[in-house]
Amino acid sequence: MKSITFFFLLAIILIVNGFANAGTVLNNSYGRRPLTDTIIKLDSLRDKKLLKGKKSGSITPLRNGKPVNSLPANDTTKKNKGGLQSEVKATAEDSTHSDRDHQVTYFYGKARVTYEDFELDADYIRVDDKNHLIFARGSIDPRTHQYIRRPIMKQKTDKPVASDSLIFNYQTKKVKIYNPASEQEGNFISGGQAKKLNDDEVAYRNVIFSTCDLPYPDTHFGIVITRGIGEKKRIISGPAYLEIEGVPLPLGIPFGFFPKPDTRTSGVILPTFGEDNTLGFYLKGLGYYIGISDYVDLTTTGSIYSKGSYELSSTARYLKRYKYTGNVTLSFGSHNYGLEGDPATKDAHIYWSHVQDANANPGSTFSASVDAGTSGFFRNTPSASNYNVNSIAQSSLRSSIAYGKTWAGTPFNLSIGISHSQDIARKTVNIELPTIAFGMSSINPFDSKNRVGEQKWYQKITVSYNLVGTNKLSDIPESQLFKSETLSKRLQNGFQHTIPVSLGLNVLKYFQFNNSVNYTERWYFQSINERFERGSIAGSNQLIVDTIPGFKRAGEYSISTGLSTKLYGTINFKHGNLKAIRHVATPSISFSYRPDFSDPSFGYYKTAVSTATVPYPYTYQKYSIFQNGVYGGPSAGKQAGLNFSVDNTIEAKVKAKSTDTSGTDRKITILQGLSFSTFYNFAADSMKLSDISFSGHTAIFNQKLSISFSGVFHPYETVVSDSIANNQIVKTARYVNRYTWQDGKFPTLTGLNISMGGSLNSTKAKPGNAALNTIATMNPTQTQRLALVNSDPNAYVDFNVPWNISLNYSFSYQNYLNTKTTSNTLQVSGDVNLTQKWKIQYTTTYDIKAAKFASATSFSIYRDLHCWDLAFQWIPFGVYKMYNVTLKVKASILQDLKLSKKSDYNPQSSFY
Repeated sequence: MKSITFFFLLAIILIVNGFANAGTVLNNSYGRRPLTDTIIKLDSLRDKKLLKGKKSGSITPLRNGKPVNSLPANDTTKKNKGGLQSEVKATAEDSTHSDRDHQVTYFYGKARVTYEDFELDADYIRVDDKNHLIFARGSIDPRTHQYIRRPIMKQKTDKPVASDSLIFNYQTKKVKIYNPASEQEGNFISGGQAKKLNDDEVAYRNVIFSTCDLPYPDTHFGIVITRGIGEKKRIISGPAYLEIEGVPLPLGIPFGFFPKPDTRTSGVILPTFGEDNTLGFYLKGLGYYIGISDYVDLTTTGSIYSKGSYELSSTARYLKRYKYTGNVTLSFGSHNYGLEGDPATKDAHIYWSHVQDANANPGSTFSASVDAGTSGFFRNTPSASNYNVNSIAQSSLRSSIAYGKTWAGTPFNLSIGISHSQDIARKTVNIELPTIAFGMSSINPFDSKNRVGEQKWYQKITVSYNLVGTNKLSDIPESQLFKSETLSKRLQNGFQHTIPVSLGLNVLKYFQFNNSVNYTERWYFQSINERFERGSIAGSNQLIVDTIPGFKRAGEYSISTGLSTKLYGTINFKHGNLKAIRHVATPSISFSYRPDFSDPSFGYYKTAVSTATVPYPYTYQKYSIFQNGVYGGPSAGKQAGLNFSVDNTIEAKVKAKSTDTSGTDRKITILQGLSFSTFYNFAADSMKLSDISFSGHTAIFNQKLSISFSGVFHPYETVVSDSIANNQIVKTARYVNRYTWQDGKFPTLTGLNISMGGSLNSTKAKPGNAALNTIATMNPTQTQRLALVNSDPNAYVDFNVPWNISLNYSFSYQNYLNTKTTSNTLQVSGDVNLTQKWKIQYTTTYDIKAAKFASATSFSIYRDLHCWDLAFQWIPFGVYKMYNVTLKVKASILQDLKLSKKSDYNPQSSFY
């Protein structure tokens, strides 16, 4: 199996490189005398005077690119003789030398020559007017002994080509290049020789074609083309062979014919071989790539297993610059994890991402993020997410498609969307298709556009309007989603109108007085009616719920008024680094009123009564006819009470550090958002005081570790009593209408949540901030790389961050009557560079209460091999225990060129 895999690896290198736009490449001179840096040395006859240090003609020294004296020797414009219509223009920073006897001019130090559409930069350039030749080379740095300032040539719209040296005939336009180095679409040519015969043909000799951007002789691997002709649409190659790390392999071809189109090229995607513990031997990733155009491509792959399972996937990517970009993936899998003959488990999944450029259509937006499928797709097909633990273990899927429109100069806006949510564990789906929202931002209806001076109190009244409507399917089992009766019986729809009116005033200078009236009306096209089945008796009543079609409306309103202010307190310190502590408290009190909409006069609530006869007692219950509505119905119970809340912020002022030249004191937040709130309802018959909730957050260690907490106190006493059930004594608890502080006790803590999270890292960021890239401003190459990372998050490893660690701790406590539960977990993830080329990534979750690691623990080791990536992924225990070793090419166009060895997981036991 290993020999077969290695054979295909070599075949891919030979075939795929030819199909990927092979315009320009890196090459090497292998199997012959190594080429030196200065391929062409100074001519012993023509340049003997320079070599001996003698001068003939005149040498013009330059200072800052200008002649020291006023001699016209720096005028390097050459008027060609012999019928040439254009001029050769040349400059140099160091000096120039003219040999009038031989009609040769020499240029030293950052020389530059231009002739029509030909441009050349090098450290040394020689122009031979007599033979119409231009020679260029670099130079050896006397201190580092490195070859520097190599010639860089550019013709017409071709990409620049670097080389060790070159000769250009500006009469015939032919160029001979030694050790060229150029790139096109992720492919590189270097080494050997290249000769441009005309505008459409280039002759190659002993060049190396590779995806490695290191020039010869540092190229790691590639195909050595001993002889070849490059044309506009194709490359015709003579004998070629594969070479890795300077070692030629006994695998070659006598000749080759490779297309070189200007557009994307279609071709076969070769598969990988392996064995799955359950599914058997497999042929994975066999497919075909279709380059439909420069804006759309399609990749279709499939996998087949020896025991009858198979997988299919098709991905389409599209891009229209300055308009939109996106990709769509459709996947299907059929797996047999049971006994032979058992029905196969079939799974499907769709992923669609669409992003519109913000400037494409001002005033309107469109976006899509669709992630939907069967609940077992990632569990049964983990290779679809490259064995990513987070994807395999996710508990939900969500999708949304939205269109938005705003009208300039008006307060109105419109949005239309489709949304989907899926509970993988429960295998249920919620769908809204569509959701419509129309809104009007706040306006001041009594204010005048031509008002002069401050607003009067009535001119500060604001009014807004919001309308939402939807068609919704809730908690539908996956198996029933596409059945006709589901749409006819389970579809819920309705509209909700909301009109808030508010007024805010400053009272007595330090108080903010707020008033609001909120009106909400709901429209439904069906309601419900509840009744007990005829003949029901107490203890075994059968409740029947009927759906009544027809238009129904329900309106409700509420009124509130409140007062708030801010209180400041400061403690100053005369000694030490701590200068002051400031406390800001924001108390508020408000009164709210809402009538009891369950009163029969409104008609929103009804009572279902059983028809049992004497001696059996009857049973009744009150219900809302809108309780199944998508927006619910008016609330039951009268509410007339006070809301109390207080928000606190504590800050410290500390002296500036000795290294701070500005001398500005530092402000440090000690505690932020510490709030308490409760509600007292005068209209309730008992237990008028609601639970006391609190929350807050802060950050320590220079804002690197954030801490958040929240909880609830119950103010009433709990009474525990004994009862007998199934011949056992069972303790039951209930709340009574007596405050805990009446018995000298603190309110009971019924819930507490604490979370801490932080990230520490060391970066090698350079001074200055680069411009941020967004999806809307990405070029096609960046979009292609982003699509690669989205499909395989492990494809992106940042070696610029030496180490990174993220810690997230969570604690939860729940106390409901006599039932108490706690959870205590710690999640750790991060990475570290062992060297500049080795990185280790890790992620795990530790259950402190159970004293064990979660199965979602994984380790990854990466080795940067310049043109290659070596990755090792390991899940040491749990349901998805596996390892995977992959050696692959970095070039985006050759992502399918990889050698992989893995131990696949065994999914027979359920994850959930």
